[in-house]
Amino acid sequence: MSSIRRLGLVALPVVASLAAACGSTGHASQAGAASAADPLKGYRFVYSKGDGQYHVYNARKRQVAELNVGTRTVLVHGTKRVFKEKTTKATVTTDAWVRKLRDPFASSKIKSAAFRKELAGVLGSKAPDMLAIAMQYVSGAPAKKDSHGVRYAGDAHYGPMAGGKRQEGSDFNDYLGLTWKYFDGSTDKPEKAQYGSLDCSGFVRMVAGYRMGWPLENKQFTRQRLPRRAVEIEKYAPGRVVIPNKGSKPASLAQLQAGDLLFWDADKGDGKAVDHVGIFLGKDSLGYYRFISSRKTADGPTLGDTGGRSVLNRKGSLYSDTFRSAKRI
Repeated sequence: MSSIRRLGLVALPVVASLAAACGSTGHASQAGAASAADPLKGYRFVYSKGDGQYHVYNARKRQVAELNVGTRTVLVHGTKRVFKEKTTKATVTTDAWVRKLRDPFASSKIKSAAFRKELAGVLGSKAPDMLAIAMQYVSGAPAKKDSHGVRYAGDAHYGPMAGGKRQEGSDFNDYLGLTWKYFDGSTDKPEKAQYGSLDCSGFVRMVAGYRMGWPLENKQFTRQRLPRRAVEIEKYAPGRVVIPNKGSKPASLAQLQAGDLLFWDADKGDGKAVDHVGIFLGKDSLGYYRFISSRKTADGPTLGDTGGRSVLNRKGSLYSDTFRSAKRI
């Protein structure tokens, strides 16, 4: 295998089949282009001014997905799953499956045959989604290897120890042990000491970038790809700002949906800039808005409560009080 590996998706086993779930009303709708060959015949795309999304209904009038203009994210409503971890009694039960389009969605694509074919494939996909992939790196997760023998999943550390502390700097290619070639021809060699480790932004880039195919960059800041650091992802990553950063804890979390990227100013020693990023999972069994992120105190990805509760709405909790913004990619 070449030492330089370009972005690609790893073939993965079936996780679960998707099933439609009930939906809600909207404001303006567009019916699909009727055709015997149309895989979405009878589907409606209903735009809601309330949340700024297109709600997709199947021919039986059941809501099956949400789309956002300018993002690749497709929130599919499917079989309910339960996410849990040993370090918390709380669980997250959700019918949300976070999937991806090849290119950002635009309303002008709704009647496009190519788009409808792609969306039908997304709706019917049985591959692991963003949330399932994220869980493949928590403590105790089994190792998975591709056909080249590269371990692409399994229990991840945050980073190597130095001076009694876990060190940041472990990106997705460090975990993989691979040299990575970016779109502009620049390369990044893996650090041997960081093999099997993912810091907070490295975890997001592994899940959304390497595994799911969102384009990646290092220091180019094109606004079309996921950059390296949390502060850069908040500022330059493509997509839609769900909660803007106003320098304080947001007043409302109602806009959040599974798969949104979350940003914190958790370290008061580095000023007011964003310094942590994670992925929103949904409401947990205790009524808290729960997320998954990789952090030093847990030595890797966790949705649990070691070294700080992984929730956004518990007063006095570090990650509740220092939460600042959210973006949908």
